[in-house]
Amino acid sequence: MIQTPYLLYLGSTSDPLSIKTSRGIAMFRPDDCVGEFVHEGSPLTLGLPQMAFSQAVQAGAKTLVLGVASAGGALTDELITDAEAALNAGLDIVSGLHSRLRDVPKLAEIAARNGRRLIDVRDPATDLKVGTGVRREGLRLLTVGTDCSVGKMVATLCIEKSMRARGYRADFRATGQTGIMIAGSGVPVDAVIADFISGAIEQLAPERNDGGWDLIEGQGSLFHPSFAGVSTGLLHGAQPSAIVICHEPMRTHMRGLPHYPMPTLESTIAANLERARLTSPDVIAVGVAVNTSMLAEKDARIVCDRIAETTGLPCVDPYAQGADPIIDRIEKCFAISRPSTSLSA
Repeated sequence: MIQTPYLLYLGSTSDPLSIKTSRGIAMFRPDDCVGEFVHEGSPLTLGLPQMAFSQAVQAGAKTLVLGVASAGGALTDELITDAEAALNAGLDIVSGLHSRLRDVPKLAEIAARNGRRLIDVRDPATDLKVGTGVRREGLRLLTVGTDCSVGKMVATLCIEKSMRARGYRADFRATGQTGIMIAGSGVPVDAVIADFISGAIEQLAPERNDGGWDLIEGQGSLFHPSFAGVSTGLLHGAQPSAIVICHEPMRTHMRGLPHYPMPTLESTIAANLERARLTSPDVIAVGVAVNTSMLAEKDARIVCDRIAETTGLPCVDPYAQGADPIIDRIEKCFAISRPSTSLSA
């Protein structure tokens, strides 16, 4: 597990898209964040107290999150210099970049000297096993997508929030680097050898008998030729009771592939249910989650209403509108009732 509280790193970047990881943590785990580290002159902020490393340690921070994206996922000279200072101040360092912290000799030496940890979240566990497909007890939901980068992590976290608000035991199971930093643990599925993907997800969400839900963050899309293999492994390993389809309605082609048009929602639902039935014959679709960030509120409502009418499923932007209609469908389909008292985990 990654120790909290966090100090979120923004550095000197001026690109809002490059701080997606830090922003996601601030949005969904604000209580785990004591502040942000920003170089003088950087225009970006998450609205958190700006702190030096020593100040963050005094405020209780345990881990510096390098929540920024760099060109090629490299550890830049600036990142390395700042990481050295953070280690010397008493912080662990966690990174989701492709370049590994442990491969920088100076960082490894300083971490060892100070008794601090270097955590590369793209490192999968070393004890992964191949999937078996053996039926296991428990309620599991998997988010899937018409494309990659359509909001599967956000949708899963919003569903967790809404289920917990109703008193259900519901736990986000992370499969991407940002999600892992938000959850504190998970499986970096894009770094797992293909033969072990389904087994890794079986380990991430094992048999469960407490009536709670494992909410598994989806990756990729069955219709994206670059990432369909990962999506298939997730479907088989998750053995989902339910799926939620995630979609970005303004997108005209698959991300990065202008020669591949977007699939229809109907074909996406059908394909994912067909693949999932290999290990979960009774799986059902319980909703559509759309990313309407590029639409005006009125237009977003029109889009959601149209999708709900054509698919027969509740459709919302779970971040902007809340996930309650999807939770209503889950309650109806699985004949579950709200607990009488609220549960936090």
